[in-house]
Amino acid sequence: MDGARSIRKRILIVWIVAALSCVFMFCEYVVYFPVILRCSWPQITEEQDTVRALFLSDPHLLGAIRGHWFDKLRREWQMQRSFQTALSLLRPEMVFILGDVFDEGKWSSTKDWEDDLRRFKLIFHHPSDTELVVLIGNHDIGFHHEMTSYKLERFENVFNVTSAQILTKRGVNFLLVNSVALHGDHCLICQRVEDKLYSIAQQLNCSTQSDAPRQHCKDMQTYPSTAPIILQHYPLFRINDAECTGEDAAPLNERFQLFKERYDVLSQDASKKLLWWFQPRLILSGHTHSGCEVSHENRFLEVSVPSFSWRNRNNPSFILGTFSPSDFALSKCFLPEESNIIAVYCSSMVMIVMITLGYLRLFHGILHAVNSLLGKKKFL
Repeated sequence: MDGARSIRKRILIVWIVAALSCVFMFCEYVVYFPVILRCSWPQITEEQDTVRALFLSDPHLLGAIRGHWFDKLRREWQMQRSFQTALSLLRPEMVFILGDVFDEGKWSSTKDWEDDLRRFKLIFHHPSDTELVVLIGNHDIGFHHEMTSYKLERFENVFNVTSAQILTKRGVNFLLVNSVALHGDHCLICQRVEDKLYSIAQQLNCSTQSDAPRQHCKDMQTYPSTAPIILQHYPLFRINDAECTGEDAAPLNERFQLFKERYDVLSQDASKKLLWWFQPRLILSGHTHSGCEVSHENRFLEVSVPSFSWRNRNNPSFILGTFSPSDFALSKCFLPEESNIIAVYCSSMVMIVMITLGYLRLFHGILHAVNSLLGKKKFL
């Protein structure tokens, strides 16, 4: 009897461990594959020599000051599995992170910065044939009044970017902008960035317009003659998110809250300058943590990319873009929702407990019946 009891106990333990392991593997690894497999690259008319780029924003890797260890573990594992699964299934040529890579970059000591950077490289590890481009956000170097040359140069040196530059891929011009520096108060960093942007605008103008004055364009760097795609952290100026729709838009109670210039969005003046100087065919931005599509002046499309982290929203996502010199198309790819993962865990635990209790009741019932039968035989 004791031998049978011991065997059944071991079977029960093995079953519980196997069930928990299956639930854990599904929620922490397997689930990302079927969810991301639903995504696909958008199609455009020109199928040859296109550029396929993935855009994500606001990972907010937690720092040493406000980051709880479990919060770090949970959110960073989610981002790592999401990113690595997307790379393996979708194979983008380029990946753009639209700022706020770190949550505490504006406060980080040298030691904390190095630790955050180590974790970033682990989460966003990528093959050599995928180009990763990281833009500057306010949490990386601080808001305008917190921004310093030291923090800016530290970020630029690590990620090999500048506050204003053109990145060209197969005739497609991506304009990278440090929107934190577009404060418009003529601070040293702001003035330098604005001067550089104006210089790039002149170069693009000379590249795209055949009737541009030859003397004026002499010795200027040239680019493919296509309107640029502006990439930056802050959105261009808009009053609020009232016109934003979709399942990843801001909650209804937040959409009508007025945005603060130079804090939530760029100033009207800076926004007008960017549109006037560059006449972009697309603007991609982050910062708000929610999705939105806005048509500025009824002709300049801006897409706000939601946060990539569960810490900022229940349904994170990223954007897939297919680009040619004359056309582009975008599609959105949603990641697993945190609430669904929690629901799977909770429901699985309840089922495992109920099955275990049922098994124990059945086992005890059998034992009781056997003992009763044996007792009767002894009595006879």
